[in-house]
Amino acid sequence: MKLSEYAKRHSISYRTAHRHWKQGFIKGTQLASGTIVVEEESSPVVRTKQRAVLYARVSSSENKANVETQLERLRGYASAKGYTIVREVKEIGSGLNDKRPLLEKILLWDAWDIVLVEHKDRLARFGVNYLDVLLEKQGKRIEIINNVQDNKDDLMQDFVAIITSFTARLYGLRRSERKTEAIIKELHENE
Repeated sequence: MKLSEYAKRHSISYRTAHRHWKQGFIKGTQLASGTIVVEEESSPVVRTKQRAVLYARVSSSENKANVETQLERLRGYASAKGYTIVREVKEIGSGLNDKRPLLEKILLWDAWDIVLVEHKDRLARFGVNYLDVLLEKQGKRIEIINNVQDNKDDLMQDFVAIITSFTARLYGLRRSERKTEAIIKELHENE
């Protein structure tokens, strides 16, 4: 049977099946056309214990207690799924900020398979899908425990995130304008 049929039969994505074929978990051959044919008696995919990084984030230090609560829920979920927890990361910073050192360390570190987050916005306000695609190329994935299923709620969250982003930029621009004015004033005074 084709690898795509095998993936459907075993309820896994084609990418996962292809990765497992490359790793030797699935027996088969690749035809000159590129089609992968899996042996009929090939056993189901061997699942190794997945290594999970738990990532909890809050926007400000006022919400520090919420980080621990998030981690507790993440631990419970990871345990129920049978994941091995290899690291727990707590970070305080805006979801709009793309300079979060602890998240960057996770992305640069190789010894994990899954990054677990409670809600999509705990990882980032925008671009989570891009992260997911890039990580999947490396054989890693993002698992969001409480993924919004209602499109209305998801649309509202996106709307709030956009307004928040523009507001932050506006205040940031004002702040940088004041900074620039102060630098110019200081330069004139030093002449």
